[in-house]
Amino acid sequence: MADKLMIVMVNTDPRSGAELGAPFFQATVAAAMEYEVEVIMTGAAGKLAVKGVAEKLHVKEGSPKSVYDFMKDAHEAGVKFKVCTPTLELWGEDLIPEIEETVGGAYVISQAMDDDVVTFTY
Repeated sequence: MADKLMIVMVNTDPRSGAELGAPFFQATVAAAMEYEVEVIMTGAAGKLAVKGVAEKLHVKEGSPKSVYDFMKDAHEAGVKFKVCTPTLELWGEDLIPEIEETVGGAYVISQAMDDDVVTFTY
């Protein structure tokens, strides 16, 4: 059985708050279940790694809890946040402090191909 969950956020559109809850909630739950969990943001979803972006977004309109609050909850539970290198070229390098590492495509592919890693994509 795999002991690591890798969540790749590549198709998630930051303009749609309703799409942003599930990946961070599931990451938090998996970490609470003592799995190793990584969330890798790339493409349009990589914008969430930039300071100030996720703070302005909400999963549900009128909710006091921002998407960034969900991300901080996940990080506090042990989730590691990473961003793909091309994301920096698209959105800049002023990243939230929860981003622990910048990785490339080879890292994502090698993890996705590892038998000990389950990969979810959003």
